[in-house]
Amino acid sequence: MVLRSLYTLSQKLPNILYRVALTMKPQVVFVLGGPGAGKGTQCSRIVEHYSYTHLSAGDLLRGERAREGSEFGQLIDGYIKEGQIVPVEITIKLLRKAMEDTMKADEAKFRFLIDGFPRNEDNMQGWARVMDQKADVKFVLFFDCSNEVCIDRCLERGKSSGRTDDNRESLQKRIQTYLQSTRPIIDQYEKQGKVHTVDASRNVDEVFVDVKVILDKEG
Repeated sequence: MVLRSLYTLSQKLPNILYRVALTMKPQVVFVLGGPGAGKGTQCSRIVEHYSYTHLSAGDLLRGERAREGSEFGQLIDGYIKEGQIVPVEITIKLLRKAMEDTMKADEAKFRFLIDGFPRNEDNMQGWARVMDQKADVKFVLFFDCSNEVCIDRCLERGKSSGRTDDNRESLQKRIQTYLQSTRPIIDQYEKQGKVHTVDASRNVDEVFVDVKVILDKEG
């Protein structure tokens, strides 16, 4: 009798766990760092080894800019070319839709790496206002890298990326925007004990070793 009950429970357990997953709010890790710090590269590595979905705020904005008939296309294009931060309402709308679409396609996928957001105080407040009860921010993964290394990497990437902002003039503006607007946000999260910092100036494999240690510890 006991063995039969245990067998029945073992058969039901996957379904029970699946139903629990359906009720989960999105679990979010913000991935921050300067342009060229390697955020996208490391996010790709994480997705290969862990159950996360990678959402790049920049890629979503560039995709929306290129989408035929987009009401925000021209506006986004102007902000990106000037190295400025796109209004938070647009970015959050795109992020929220991407998370909802992902979970609708597979409700078990509720862990997200949000790369390149929040980038300033307005982003942070906008997220709290719109998403505070709809998603849980677990921690911030901060890829720390010198400005010089970031610029050199982006210029090299620009030779094949086709990105209009991978040029020295735009990069200088992006670096200044990052220093003035994003670094203070990282400092705020750090005071809350929610930041894990990784030295991103090293090669991809060395950086990922540290990333794995953080993710394994955070579960």
